[in-house]
Amino acid sequence: MGLNVVQKILKEHLVEGELVPGKEMAIKIDQTLYQDATGTMAAMEFEAMGVPRVKTEFSIIYIDHKTIQMGFEDADDHTYLRTFAARYGVHYSKPGNGICHQVHLERFGKPGKTLLGSDSHTPTGGGIGMIAIGAGGLDVSAAMAGLPFYLTCPRVYGVHLTGKLPKWVSAKDVILKLLSILTTKGNVGWMVEYFGPGVKTLSVPERATITNMGAELGVTTSVFPSDEITKEFLRAQGREEDWVELLPDPDAQYDKVIEINLSELEPMVALPHSPDNVVTVREVEGKLVDQVCIGSCTNSSYRDLMVVARVAKAWVDKYGKGFAPHLDVVVGPGSKQVVRQIDQEGALDALLDAGIRLEENACGFCIGMGQAPKNNAVSVRTNNRNFYGRSGTLSAGIYLVSPETAVACALTGVITDPRDLESKYGLEYPDLKLPDRFVIDDKMVLPPVEDPSTVEVYRGPNIVPPEPSEPLPQDIEGEVTIKVGDKITTDHIMPAGQRLKYRSNVPKYAEFVFESVDSTFSKRALENKKKGVHNVIVGGESYGQGSSREHAALCPMYLGVKAVVAKTIERIHRGNLINFGILPLYFENPDDYDRIDQGDKISMPDARKALLENTGRLVMKNETKGIEIPLTFNLSDRERKIVLLGGMLNVAKEYGGKSFREIEIEE
Repeated sequence: MGLNVVQKILKEHLVEGELVPGKEMAIKIDQTLYQDATGTMAAMEFEAMGVPRVKTEFSIIYIDHKTIQMGFEDADDHTYLRTFAARYGVHYSKPGNGICHQVHLERFGKPGKTLLGSDSHTPTGGGIGMIAIGAGGLDVSAAMAGLPFYLTCPRVYGVHLTGKLPKWVSAKDVILKLLSILTTKGNVGWMVEYFGPGVKTLSVPERATITNMGAELGVTTSVFPSDEITKEFLRAQGREEDWVELLPDPDAQYDKVIEINLSELEPMVALPHSPDNVVTVREVEGKLVDQVCIGSCTNSSYRDLMVVARVAKAWVDKYGKGFAPHLDVVVGPGSKQVVRQIDQEGALDALLDAGIRLEENACGFCIGMGQAPKNNAVSVRTNNRNFYGRSGTLSAGIYLVSPETAVACALTGVITDPRDLESKYGLEYPDLKLPDRFVIDDKMVLPPVEDPSTVEVYRGPNIVPPEPSEPLPQDIEGEVTIKVGDKITTDHIMPAGQRLKYRSNVPKYAEFVFESVDSTFSKRALENKKKGVHNVIVGGESYGQGSSREHAALCPMYLGVKAVVAKTIERIHRGNLINFGILPLYFENPDDYDRIDQGDKISMPDARKALLENTGRLVMKNETKGIEIPLTFNLSDRERKIVLLGGMLNVAKEYGGKSFREIEIEE
């Protein structure tokens, strides 16, 4: 039986285990990336491992999240990362060079390679034929130290693409359609591979839009084949030598096949407050819009901004007016290359003439770093997440759309199906071709120094190294310090926006855990910790979805959280919990979720013994209600040892250089 693209890349990089779906395996990582919101803590974790230089083929740090520099903390963090990169053999992309995923696709991604990034949208690299996976910073740092990355061998969704996208329909509508089919939950342990005749109709930037927002499905990653379209893109980037052909075998098999006829798609929109709350634009057209934001790592490429610019220019030329006067239109390009390319072609002037607010080449509005909409606003955006409160305004509704739909809304002032721009307003859909040669200027990417001894790593007062956790106790005894519902995201657990500047200072950042859910949580949890009372979090379905931010485990660990009990836990967050010594547990009977409440006193007798004996099951006693609730865990031998020892930092300090098979833990 032939292999699909996922299997080919995993087989080539396999270092431990075997390609059996559901079993733990380990793969070699070729490339890594940090970004500045997760990178400071990850860099400190790398330093704690005592490795003198990175051991990957290529590693890079991007400054793209905290570029506004709200106080000295951000600038200090950036200086720390710049000097860390020079010292330890890592490239450094300066603020203003662009969003990590866009720049990496343009300049550094290579078909057939593996990429591990401390950002959940690292799967963007799948658009160029990589197995690109988002993970917690500690996992990325371990890969930089030369260790393999452990994951569950995936099952593979094969998305069979046929047909060709109609005018005014684009790649964003493809992934929104898939989200309407698979939703944001229930896809842990899967990867997505796109195949079929429709693939060749999509450019690399379009493919990258699809794999980028595949993160919202909860799958490990998504990938396209590397074909002649990929080769053309790399040639235009001056990197044709990086191209390799990577196609599924003619008899390749998939665990489940999903059919999507591109020709039948229409403009889609994800309604507040989840990326899978998808309907057609026609179903909500006419709603008054207060703000339009175009950009983010999902839709900020040359292709996307050129479409917006040409449509806007045609409108201005025809009607003598720009965007609707009552709303703000924000455009955030993905990279310096994008800005210079569209400027060369007059598109930047066209956008400014129509009335945009030009944002820096950074994550910006997508992560709540500026451009918070007004109260009760309807904000139409091209980014990938519309979680409650993520925009910076709790009462706002965020609608996720394609660039085509976004510009239609900006021009008319209401939610508008972009096909109406042609049928009602007489505009033609732009006939766009990618450049034969992109503007290439890598001066804002700093290489590491050859002699590390010449670099002193800068450490400002906001750089506070993480504290290791205590080993897992024999008995967990405490209380349910907070109970939350379904689809709790890492944004709910650890806010971004203006709180980002504390990412390198865990004691300070921990003050804001669950800030938007229960502002008293952190104080109560810390008081419990001081009294020796263990904190337990109870959640519903899909707990920990969204961002890869390991602080959503690291800060609870600091506050004394020993276990998370939920119906389901998302992949990256589960890995982060394990890495920081927090036990991930599941209700054996999901209905038992209703038998426990916040504030209940609980105990889990012999929790440590259950892990040592790998029983897969333990009992939580609800002392308040006088009942017992059976729980399950599913941990590999490696994961059990990490939790028992109190997390990966303890493992690195006590057993550095040893394989997990050599680690023996006594009761």
